[in-house]
Amino acid sequence: MDLKRITRRDLIRTKALQMGFISCTISEATYLEEEAPKLDAWLAKGFHGKMSYMENHYDKRLDPRILVPGAKSVVTLLFNYYSEKTQQDPDAPKLSMYAYGEDYHSVIKDKLSELVQYIQIEIGDVNGRVFVDSAPVMDKAWAKRSGAGWIGKHSNLISKKMGSYFFIAELILDLELESDGPVTDHCGTCTRCIDACPTDAIVEPYVVDGSRCISYFTIELKEELLPKEFKGKMDNWMFGCDICQQVCPWNRFSKPHNEPRFEPHERLLHLDQQEWTELTEDVFSELFKKSAVKRTKYEGLKRNIKFLFEA
Repeated sequence: MDLKRITRRDLIRTKALQMGFISCTISEATYLEEEAPKLDAWLAKGFHGKMSYMENHYDKRLDPRILVPGAKSVVTLLFNYYSEKTQQDPDAPKLSMYAYGEDYHSVIKDKLSELVQYIQIEIGDVNGRVFVDSAPVMDKAWAKRSGAGWIGKHSNLISKKMGSYFFIAELILDLELESDGPVTDHCGTCTRCIDACPTDAIVEPYVVDGSRCISYFTIELKEELLPKEFKGKMDNWMFGCDICQQVCPWNRFSKPHNEPRFEPHERLLHLDQQEWTELTEDVFSELFKKSAVKRTKYEGLKRNIKFLFEA
């Protein structure tokens, strides 16, 4: 076993944890042979809905060496976003916890860039790319392969120590590192996530029909109107959905994050149902200035809220 490679791995992992990442695991950059037929079947069934981008860059999704020439290692990093703060009005339209604060793309990319600079200073001429849910990278597959956790029946990654309220990011590097191994699945016979989904989006254990998911309707779907068949089934979610995570027993181990940039705008958690239904574009801009919610835009959020409360 190459001691130098292990030392490099430990150097990167130690720095990542010092920077606030809650996990840093590594796998060899190679073809995702196990995931290829699953991706084929998922796309063939139309479970991606109108997310046509899921069909693009197929080869790059399955082989990081095509995405990043010369790639040898995939470093998977997890960053906690769990918060004990909640919206105060139980009747208000709900916002997924991950969107409470500043857009995670910018927050985590800043940290990844810093980590890469550290690697280049400490190790030398290392090249690669950083990814945070913004390119054809199968992040959950890499996280599973490297032992960051297992993929639950709701298709989210679960950690035995930390639950599932975290973002997944990657460094794909031309640096050879000792790989970590996968962990076992600990979902057992539990079906709480499947039973709790109000739109029946989890069509079978480990398979989600994305075109039925509340997060898909409220974020990805750009139509002027949401499908009538889901009226009354949205459980008051106006952006994203946390139901399958809320009911997961493993999230009893979630702990509050320590990232100031993920703290919600002071007004956000205190708006009541009426204030949300009367939301103006100026207030939207104030609340979500640096937020991931800007992705749905003012008109999209108003559409979602209207769908929830209008007869």
